[in-house]
Amino acid sequence: SSDVCSSDLTREPLLMLRIPEFEEAIIGPALVWQNNKRVGVMVYDAEEIRRLLMEREGMDFQEAREYIELTIEGGYFGDDSPVIVWRYDQPWMDY
Repeated sequence: SSDVCSSDLTREPLLMLRIPEFEEAIIGPALVWQNNKRVGVMVYDAEEIRRLLMEREGMDFQEAREYIELTIEGGYFGDDSPVIVWRYDQPWMDY
């Protein structure tokens, strides 16, 4: 039992996939379960990504949301794929 506790407390550097063009939208790191192991992932604020896309790329509100849904949420980049959080918008309500 103490072996489990001591190994749980061991701090090792986490390698997390990042989206460089959206560093400003990082909320922070999180640990999630993927394929029966704990994996470090980076968590992003979807509304901030949308704002950046509208500002930098000239997308409108809906275009930016669709871009996020198709290219970030819809992509699988490995076990450490980023997590996108819609803090205010509720995209699942559209379905």
